This record gives sequence, structure tokens and C-alpha cells, in this order.
Amino acid sequence: MSADTEDQVQLLENLPEIMEKLTEELKELYKYRDLFFENHPLDMAYKKNKCVEEKKELLVEKFEAIDVETQIPFSLRAEFLYMKGRCYNVSPTYDPRATQCLSKAIKLNPHLVAAWNELGECYLKNLNVKEAKASFEGALKHERNRLSLRCLSIILRHEIGDMKRSESTPIILKSVDLAKEAVAQDIKDGISWTVLGNAYLCQFFMVAQDPCTLKLCMSAYKQAWTDPVAKGQPDLFYNKGVALKYEECYGEALQMFEHACRLDPAWVPPRVERSALASFLAAATALVRTRGKLKAKRLANMIQSIDKKTMLGDYGSGAFHNFGPRRDVVLEHVRIDQLQEGPNEGKVILGRVVGSIHNENAVPFTFALIDESMQCVCVTVYNWADGRGALIGDAVAVPEPGLAAHRHQHFEFKSIRVNNPMFLLVNGKRVGRHQFASTRVTSTYEIH
Repeated sequence: MSADTEDQVQLLENLPEIMEKLTEELKELYKYRDLFFENHPLDMAYKKNKCVEEKKELLVEKFEAIDVETQIPFSLRAEFLYMKGRCYNVSPTYDPRATQCLSKAIKLNPHLVAAWNELGECYLKNLNVKEAKASFEGALKHERNRLSLRCLSIILRHEIGDMKRSESTPIILKSVDLAKEAVAQDIKDGISWTVLGNAYLCQFFMVAQDPCTLKLCMSAYKQAWTDPVAKGQPDLFYNKGVALKYEECYGEALQMFEHACRLDPAWVPPRVERSALASFLAAATALVRTRGKLKAKRLANMIQSIDKKTMLGDYGSGAFHNFGPRRDVVLEHVRIDQLQEGPNEGKVILGRVVGSIHNENAVPFTFALIDESMQCVCVTVYNWADGRGALIGDAVAVPEPGLAAHRHQHFEFKSIRVNNPMFLLVNGKRVGRHQFASTRVTSTYEIH
């Protein structure tokens, strides 16, 4: 018997120990990747992928040194190929070798749920959403498990595209239910909590802008924070930044985008969002400070020409109005400088538009308003149909304005948020229903 044959016989005899050792090393490889920032400073973020790849290749050599067909018994081949495929798949980018191994593993053992899920992850990395969905659904046929559930939640939201609200609403709600079921499988899994937070964020903007939904979103992100694996993922910080931006907590949103950039310096979306938000805040600060750069004479003429009786319309007539759950509200006209920070129930302001801010995604439509107090304030309007909005010189009445002050490093201004443009009066006329368009959020980058 040759030395090679002796080595082969010895390998077969020690196979259980070898499989156990490979399993442990694979577990350590994923632990090294997932908890990288628990053991390394953020300054090493740009080296993370390279460090993981180096460790991956060392383990790959051990897997590839074993001939599956001749050295692994048939009963263990599916498990071995799954482990080998999972080793290839530790990279953030698609590795076709992983798909090959995992596809073979499933053919050998269609009941191997972990292999179905890993194959689905491969397809997602390759942006093959259709095959990824089939893989996760294949896993669920054999076992309800959190990984399949949360990935299908992501895919359902990805498939919505440009559907009408009536078509997309049941899909979004199903996405939320799948994410909730994933969390219920293991309430300590921060990745599942992150996916649930993203699902709630999508529901908030595309189903109904219920503040309770946004509260559930933030609560889910808070739960994710307790898991060191989730806390090391840039997605969590990025998506929370998106939520904070729409809550108009701008300083915190910038911090989230900044941290996402530090966790993954090569990932473009957080850098784009951070830059866009910083530009918006600088533009808002300048617009308010300069009052739209309009000359004093023009400003004076604009303000003096405001006809309160006509331009306040129903809001100035002493009529009763309904605002959400509040009924029979009578509004009192006040100047902008008389507003308090926070809600100003029972009040209405009227001013002229002195400028607006160009926003790439048109959300929110933002303009600056000034009245006889000469105080200027930004008005951020959500759900205003693209191409609509107030023009310079328009007289705008805002009922029950909620005033917020924004101060953070290089920006400082006050703003009023309007979720429903149909509450506004523009030149004495109420904004029509045809100008309402639900805000659509497409920036939760769960599928890169």
C-alpha cells in the first residue's frame, strides 16, 4: 500500500474528527467577521474584508484538499458541501464556487434547510432575487426558520417597485408579519430586529403615516442595538439614519450616516445620504438667514400685499375645523415670531414664500416662509406630488404649525413640518387631493 493510500485510509477513519474541526473553524471564521469591531478599532474598517478573505482562503485550502467524491461517504456529502459552500460565502461579494457547492448539497439532501438559506444568500449577493426567493421558500417548506422569514420580508419589499398603493399595501403588511415571526423565533437576534425595523419604516411611508408605526420602527432598531453582531453592521446605522432624517432629527441622522461610513468605507449609499443631508441643511440655513436673497423693497411689497381676509380663507373665518382626532377647532391667526417650539394648537400663520430648496428625491418639498414679523422659517411638506409645490411670492397659510429648532455644528434654522399638504392654503385656496402623493421610501439598502 502506497503512502498516499495510507493517508487516504487514515483520513476516512478520522472523518468525524475532521468534520468537527472544520465545523469549529467555520464557526470561528464567521465569528471573526461578524464581531470584527468588537475586537478591532474602527480605523481598521478598510482592512476588514481583506482580513476576512485571508482567513477564508486558509480554510478554503483545507476544504479543497479533500476530494468529496472519493474521501467523503455519500451520507455526509451534502453536509460537507454545505460547509464548503458556506466557507466560500463568507465574503461580502458573490462567489460562484459557493453556489456550485450549495446547489449540489441540496440535490443530495433537499431537506437540508441551512443549505437552502445559504444558497438564497448567494443569489441575493448576485442580485438574483427570483432565485433567492425560491431558495428561501424552499427552506420554509421543510422548517419555519428566522433566516428564511426575514430574507423573504426583505425580498417582498424589494418586489414592490412602482406598484400602486392598493397593490403594495398587503405585500408590505405581509413583509412586516414575516419579520415579526423571524424575531419571535429568536428575540436576541439583532439582524432580525433590524429587518423588522426596516419593514416598519416601509409601512410608515407606504401604508399610513401613523406615528405609532415609526415608534415601533425605532423600538426595533433599539432592540437590534443590544446584539453585537447587528451593531457591527453598517446597514443598521444607515437605515436608522434614514428613519431619523424623516423624523427630522437631523443631527442624529448625520451621526448614523457617519458611523455607517466608518464601518464600511467602501459602501456608497451612506456617503451619498450624508452628503445630500448636509447639503440640504446648509441650503436651509442659508435660505432662512438670507430670506431667499430677496431685496428689502421686494420683501416689503410682498408682505404688505398680503390680504389676510382672502388668503386665510376658511382658516380666518371663525369656522370649525378637524385636525386628526381633534374636532371643532377654531383657529387664531398669529405671527411667526409668536410661535412656540412644539405644537401650536388653535393657531394659524400666513406668509409669503421667499424661496425653496431643490431636493434630488423631492422629499420633503421645502420652502421658506416670511410674514410681517420679518422672521423666516422653513416649511417641510411631505406627500406633495412631484412637480407641485409653492412658488416664490405665493401666500401660504399653515394651520396648527409644529415648530422645531435645528442646531448642529454648521447649521441652525427653525422649521415647520407638514405631513399632509391638503391642510395648506396656497393663495387662499386649499391644496387639492390630486396634489397628494404618498411618500415612497426606496433607500433601505438591504439588497446591495
